Amino acid sequence: MARRKVKLCYIANDSTRKVTFKKRKKGLLKKVSELSTLCGIDACAIVYSPYENQPDVWPSHHEVQRILSQFKRMPEMEQSKRMVDQDSFLRQRIMKSNDQLIKQMKDNKEQEMNALMFETLVGRSLHPLGIMDLNDLGWTIEQYLKDIYKYQSDTNKRMAMVAGSSSSSTAAAASALLAPTPPPPAQALDHGVMRNVIASSQAAASSSGGIDHQMEKQPWFMNLMSPESSFNGDDLMLPFRDTIHTPHQSNNFLP
Repeated sequence: MARRKVKLCYIANDSTRKVTFKKRKKGLLKKVSELSTLCGIDACAIVYSPYENQPDVWPSHHEVQRILSQFKRMPEMEQSKRMVDQDSFLRQRIMKSNDQLIKQMKDNKEQEMNALMFETLVGRSLHPLGIMDLNDLGWTIEQYLKDIYKYQSDTNKRMAMVAGSSSSSTAAAASALLAPTPPPPAQALDHGVMRNVIASSQAAASSSGGIDHQMEKQPWFMNLMSPESSFNGDDLMLPFRDTIHTPHQSNNFLP
């Protein structure tokens, strides 16, 4: 069952007031004990009442005296800094309630002007409105226009940033396309093909070396190829045969 909110006023009935005092005093001392235990602070409570001869003291007389002595040793400004009596407490509550009332009235007026603005958009006439209502309606329309302009400006900025990033990426892609293509890496030749190429090169070198060696053995060829040598047709001697050691054989073409 939900607890009913109690009205804060003096209880006229004696028996009801006495019962309420006992319940509230017990709850107050319990809260002070919990606060001191949970937060590790020094706290005490002294409660006077017409229903008891001695005041109720928590936690003990010795602890209460120690805490009061510590409080009195503080400067007067520090003592009264957070001190609240009944009168100041009520004034604070009244000020807080007034602030809440002003805020609620402002919210109600804004909602009323918003509803009126949308009604005028569908054809409601403004003639029955007074000067104050027209001023409030104009202020509401200006606020909506400011919000729209701000949203439009933010949207344009975001679109410009997106366009700039896309153009940068496009330029980077174009630069990558226009950049010279690096040569492909050299492919490794097959070992069998490499051996065939090396063998062919060696055979060609040996064959060319053999031809050069044979050319060196022919002095007439060297003399013929030398640019310093001058000869005529009578000096040319072709060594087709050895005229000294080889017997002469008849030849129809030679004398």
